Amino acid sequence: MGDLNGRKAVLFGGGGFIGRHVVQRLTRAGAMVVIPSRRPGLLAGLRPLGEVGQVVPVAADIHDDASVSRAVAGADIVINLIGILAPGRGGGFDAVQHRAAERIARAAHAAGARHFVHISAIGADAASPSAYARSKAAGEAAVSAAFPGAVILRPSIVFGPGDGFFARFGRMAWLLPFLPLIGGGHTRFQPVHVGDVADAVLAALVVPAARGRIHELGGPQVYSFRALLAYTCRQAGVPHRLLLPIPFALARIQAFFMEMLPGKPLTRDQVELLKCDNVVSGALPGLAALGVRPTALELVVPTYLKPPGGAH
Repeated sequence: MGDLNGRKAVLFGGGGFIGRHVVQRLTRAGAMVVIPSRRPGLLAGLRPLGEVGQVVPVAADIHDDASVSRAVAGADIVINLIGILAPGRGGGFDAVQHRAAERIARAAHAAGARHFVHISAIGADAASPSAYARSKAAGEAAVSAAFPGAVILRPSIVFGPGDGFFARFGRMAWLLPFLPLIGGGHTRFQPVHVGDVADAVLAALVVPAARGRIHELGGPQVYSFRALLAYTCRQAGVPHRLLLPIPFALARIQAFFMEMLPGKPLTRDQVELLKCDNVVSGALPGLAALGVRPTALELVVPTYLKPPGGAH
């Protein structure tokens, strides 16, 4: 989408789930892609996504002003995809999703970059009881202040091979006798395909009306949490797996212990997030405004979510 031939694009978070798809689209459009990372050696697998020398991982620390400034030097395009679902060794919510986002936007503006795209999330809210949602809102405000004209994209849950929802719950469905329906499973979601999010990032660079605006990205249909888990079980080959309703209060107690486990399978902050629907509001532009037609999850999820052995 668009012609970015020879333009330098610096992509923070390029080694992540969404990042790999954005790298593909940037290279196809002809951009030179620089991917800052604490461990650039682990991103060698991204180099084949472009021509020789077109994808360049570099060492950078998102928590250091000078390091970020060096990473964005000479950039025409800066894209920030960095986000976390739980605090970890790379920092807490505020450090990563607010302060680091502000640092990157400020450095991009100082470097003379013409375009800045920032990935946030539906549910970003400064008044939310969730620290994740508050940090996303703070990051949006800081980015907009530091880089006037920045495009902010708020996706719902993102699906695709290797995602953190269907693939994760699919594995749980194979291993556990039941899946937890936190809060009764009434929370609504509007899953959006990772390829559509990547297309939206590229469109944000070339659609003039996108500049300086927030876009909410959702798929073509809204589902309840219960419906999504039931669908996941069917695709995983365990259609009769028990879906067990768990009140929010009990889920918080369980999360207190589960967030101490490796990988933090469930946190109290995630329980808070599940109290609010994760769907587009309709008050902000979405995929259509960026010229992207949303992909139905039923066309994609069955291609990667299969029973062990691959037979239904």
